[in-house]
Amino acid sequence: MSRHPGSSDRLQSRQPLEQRVGASGTRGGSGDRRTTLLGVLGELLVTAGVLVLLFIAWQLWFNDVIATSTQTDAAASLSETWLERTAPESPAPDGSAGATPQLTHEPVVMATPERNETWGVLFVPRWGADYARPVAEGTALRPVLNEIGIGHYVETQLPGEVGNVALAAHRNAYGAPFGGVPDLRVGDAIVLQTADGWYTYRFRNLEYVKPSGVGVLNPVPQSPRAAGADERYITLTTCNPLYSVAERVAAYGVFESFHPTAGGPPASLAAPEEPAASGPSAAASAASFSPGSVSAHSGGR
Repeated sequence: MSRHPGSSDRLQSRQPLEQRVGASGTRGGSGDRRTTLLGVLGELLVTAGVLVLLFIAWQLWFNDVIATSTQTDAAASLSETWLERTAPESPAPDGSAGATPQLTHEPVVMATPERNETWGVLFVPRWGADYARPVAEGTALRPVLNEIGIGHYVETQLPGEVGNVALAAHRNAYGAPFGGVPDLRVGDAIVLQTADGWYTYRFRNLEYVKPSGVGVLNPVPQSPRAAGADERYITLTTCNPLYSVAERVAAYGVFESFHPTAGGPPASLAAPEEPAASGPSAAASAASFSPGSVSAHSGGR
């Protein structure tokens, strides 16, 4: 039996409207689900990205603020404890003032501390009147660099010894104890306090080295270790450039004086006088001086 042309179209047109709409809705529903799934996934990725950014902000700023406050409070408490334990010089029987310890006193060599023990407080007036950070033995991230603040390289000399007192600290995050290293100026005081007294050093210059440049830790920085030393130095080391570990920057200081605890805080803790506009900064003097008459060299900066 032959079918009249167009009969199939007419039959299809007689299908219930609900069936035709249902079939079309089924096809559209699958596409909608795929679109919804991609949308949810996109939202999750955006949320994850925001959380990562918030964590970075917390790590670099909020955590830094807390660490700075904690370290500063710990340093102030330790410094005050040492001062309270040592009675100041009393007046002589004739009413005249007792003899005040002179800056020419021979530096006391402190006893060897235990690993991770906090034994000192570092003051750098150039970095602010309230700058004071604890110094502990060793350079482990925890508990020293990430928590206490500043670490002492155990293979280097201790305050009072002839040679090099080398210290390490973060330049950013975890309180950034050495964040101001590039701001040092020639002649700035670097004061290290222990239970025995204050050891004052004067900043001389910066040196940029590769991470493998361990010569900065020698008794005379950058001189052969076997050469020995006849002077006292201090070296502050931190990472460079900011937010990178590509190289290290070392700030060198030369010993100036020792002031016993009984004499009270030394004059070197006073705020530095602002130099003239043409005064040498750390950057400008980076190649002008190096301990032991060894010229400073660049480490890839």
